[in-house]
Amino acid sequence: MNRSKLKNKNSPKCKMILRQSVKWCGKTWTAAKKSKSILYMQDPDTRESNILAARLKPSLLLKGETPRLIDEWQVAPVLWDSVRHEVDMRGEEGQFILTGSATPILDEQISHTGTGRISRMKMRPMSLFESNESSGEVSLKALFEQDYNIGSISNLEIEEIAKSIVRGGWPASVTSKSESSFKRAQDYVDSIVQFDVSRVDGIEKNPNKMFALLRSLSRNISTEANYSVLIKDMEGGENESISRPTIQSYMNVLQRLFVVEELEAWNPSIRSATPLRVSPKRQFVDPSIATAALGINHERLLLDFNTFGYLFESLCIRDLRIYAEALGGKVYHYRDKSGLECDAVVVLRDGRWGAVEIKLGSNEFDKAAKNLRIFSEIIDTDKMNKPSFLMIITGTKLGYKRDDGVLVVPIGCLKD
Repeated sequence: MNRSKLKNKNSPKCKMILRQSVKWCGKTWTAAKKSKSILYMQDPDTRESNILAARLKPSLLLKGETPRLIDEWQVAPVLWDSVRHEVDMRGEEGQFILTGSATPILDEQISHTGTGRISRMKMRPMSLFESNESSGEVSLKALFEQDYNIGSISNLEIEEIAKSIVRGGWPASVTSKSESSFKRAQDYVDSIVQFDVSRVDGIEKNPNKMFALLRSLSRNISTEANYSVLIKDMEGGENESISRPTIQSYMNVLQRLFVVEELEAWNPSIRSATPLRVSPKRQFVDPSIATAALGINHERLLLDFNTFGYLFESLCIRDLRIYAEALGGKVYHYRDKSGLECDAVVVLRDGRWGAVEIKLGSNEFDKAAKNLRIFSEIIDTDKMNKPSFLMIITGTKLGYKRDDGVLVVPIGCLKD
């Protein structure tokens, strides 16, 4: 499937597009398809001369047929202001595409935010619909339009879902054999630990501590584990003296590399005075990072359905984020101090929202549906919209509408 199909259809017209994402998700390939000239800042043959040109006269690097792609622009952050100035001078749309796999530190080299000139686009690994594993019979957009004709059958067996989690949505892996995809994901994690985390800010990181953090985040995926929990989980061996500032700095680097993407808490208007929890849920940009860090292949995952459930939730959150952002929305989670929670809340810019519970099997459908109904009833609909839908996303095969109005949708049938 064309990687640009899902990502670009809602792109606004602008003078410059900034694509930011985790490495290896296809941003450069996708951007190259839309460009007429390309500057690869990381090209080993020209990297030093490119950096020198950026220091002396950055406008030299901007010459070329438009749209001009500048790949890994953050290698020379001064290019940001140079491009911004150039688009002001030209006054035309679609002049540049900037791609980057790390967020640079905003310092004296970057003096302008790019407001009004730059459209920001975040790319993620491929969804199951993009990798042709989801039939796409159930549209998230249609659900927001209250079209609940969701009768569908997923072709994904539970074994294939496990393979999809371990393989991940990396474009280079979606057609590979399970063994090579698993090894590729492990190599990816090793590269993050050994090289990327130190390059992003030029500060050397302890590889053992970074790997221990990735493993701890993996063990606590889809939970609200705080820093104290992570530190305790990491202690032992060479990691006995891990401080909170160290964890915070390491997490900041992983977020700047787009490896970690926490699920923020939703703060709606509710009828009661119950305090809300504001802790984010721990998530990676792709669940395969967790399985690679833990060394779990799909066969082992099928022997541990407790872990499988948390990783299935992570897979669903990845896909929901892709589909929601195609509609201009965001995904959150909800939890209050009474213990009421909702795995995902999809919120659109116009205020429409839908609540989602994620359950791998059917044995918890009744409990999940009851929870969704209770959750919808505490929302103050005098101040907010009523939910557009209440949905259970599942790893089972049949999609249908329950008698209580709750939708059951297989992840293998969902699309934007």
